[in-house]
Amino acid sequence: MDDSSPFIVHSNNGDSNRSSGAYDSYDLDFSASNPLLSTPKSSSSRLYRRGSFTPLFGRDDSGIYDGSNDKYINDPIHGHVLLDSDCLSCIDTPQFQRLRDLKQLGSAYYVFPGATHNRFEHSIGTSHLAGELVERFRDTQPELEISESDVKCVKLAGLCHDLGHGPYSHVFDNEFIPLALPGSAWTHEQGSEMMLERLVEDNNVDIDREELNFIKDLIMGERRGNSQRQAFLFDIVSNKRNSLDVDKYDYLQRDCYNVGIKSSIDCSRLMKMSRVIDDQICWHHKEVYNLYELYHTRFSLFKRVYTHRVGKAIEYMLTDALLAADSVMGISSAIFNPEEYLHLTDDIVRQIERSREPGLEESKAILKRVRTRDLYKFVDELLIPREKLGRLTKHNVNAAEIVSCQGPNDHLKVDDVIVEFLKNNYAMKDQNPVDAIKFFSKNNHAVSYHIPKEKVSSLIPSEFQENMIRVFSRDPSKVKAVHESFRRLMSRFYRSNDGTSNLPPSSTSPYYDSRNTTPERASLPTGWLQSQQSSPTMRNLTIGSITKRRSRSGSRSPSRRVKTGDVRF
Repeated sequence: MDDSSPFIVHSNNGDSNRSSGAYDSYDLDFSASNPLLSTPKSSSSRLYRRGSFTPLFGRDDSGIYDGSNDKYINDPIHGHVLLDSDCLSCIDTPQFQRLRDLKQLGSAYYVFPGATHNRFEHSIGTSHLAGELVERFRDTQPELEISESDVKCVKLAGLCHDLGHGPYSHVFDNEFIPLALPGSAWTHEQGSEMMLERLVEDNNVDIDREELNFIKDLIMGERRGNSQRQAFLFDIVSNKRNSLDVDKYDYLQRDCYNVGIKSSIDCSRLMKMSRVIDDQICWHHKEVYNLYELYHTRFSLFKRVYTHRVGKAIEYMLTDALLAADSVMGISSAIFNPEEYLHLTDDIVRQIERSREPGLEESKAILKRVRTRDLYKFVDELLIPREKLGRLTKHNVNAAEIVSCQGPNDHLKVDDVIVEFLKNNYAMKDQNPVDAIKFFSKNNHAVSYHIPKEKVSSLIPSEFQENMIRVFSRDPSKVKAVHESFRRLMSRFYRSNDGTSNLPPSSTSPYYDSRNTTPERASLPTGWLQSQQSSPTMRNLTIGSITKRRSRSGSRSPSRRVKTGDVRF
């Protein structure tokens, strides 16, 4: 293509001393042979092919890139992303590069081989979306008076919001820390604040104290102290109002892409259809159903990926391995020391495996089980009805209670059993998050309002959180014994008025049998079974089922033999 092509844009950047035909070619080659990060050539004149891409930062009306200290990266989710000098000053530090060694989905990688993405690229994607959104508000709503400092801090908050994650991401702060440090209220957001402080201090990043405190508040999603910044800015990275933020925009798309789940959510459209009204981010009324879809996608990912039963089993194994090594390696104490925390990544597993320190034998044995796929086993799960939430609690349903219901030859110990109380929801516990979102109409962009779910669809759920009890066994040989003990315990809470059990079938257990839904039935005395067979109710049920089979087949069907213990009927 010659220089006179209509698809070429020339720019001299205001340099009147250069002739109109004199320019340096700015070649953009994102082929596989080029490195991921490329630095634009330093030149006062630029050349672009129209339609090849649209620069996102440092642009004027003609779309001309201006910023020789910036870099492009090619992201699989957002395409070509431009990182400005402020972001690069934080990215090119040991504290941020640490995120390359933290798996985004933790133990899910052991179940979904495609889940190889790390916190590093997620943080860059979140920063990109944060910059896109705040710059759009600045350009389309000048009355908001968004400053360059606001833009800078919002992008850096998106970039640094996950600096505090530990090994295997949420395994560390949700499972390991509460057991290693009972009573601790530490969160990875607090770790992010600590690591951000050290990042700025160690690398002489150009951020003043007021901006640093503002970035911390943006990461926490709440205004603290005497900040005079506008309230809507705190909803961009971490939205405590309705949980709709750029962090969620990025990880939903990125996680679906990497685990191979098809998703129809279009976060770029949601961002374009938003504006600020009364210091709150609002969305166009046409997007209300798309927002329900987004929250359902989040719920689906938790249901299918983040809380996958095998992934959770491996989570518990990693947690047990870290706990067994904590007294030797001081893992939990690193959360208070940024220098030690800097080196605490997913590589801690390799450190344990190759260490010759005495006292790590138990931890090594657990990790070897992970490597050889000798995993903790899922036993059973039970959805908790709303009316039983007050009774089925951790006080009444735990490992000790299950073990107390074991059979005479089961030989179960408390350490054999893991009980998990799982909550999957639409991001705001049992509340409808869309009830906390305001919308605007195309006819009036100055007024915001709520849209009740009854106005959206009759298929919108009436409940927005499911509560579940899950049981795992550390010893694969004891799965059946744990299962039967758990079902015996649960039968105490599922009794009808006449004293009979109405415990739902264990359809998710590996020991489920449609003909024998509960272990109580298998363990009942022979005399009881015989008396039930001879009862009028049982005879009527049997005759009715045989009659139905005859009417469908047109011929006599032999009765099916069901084996329950040593009795056949």
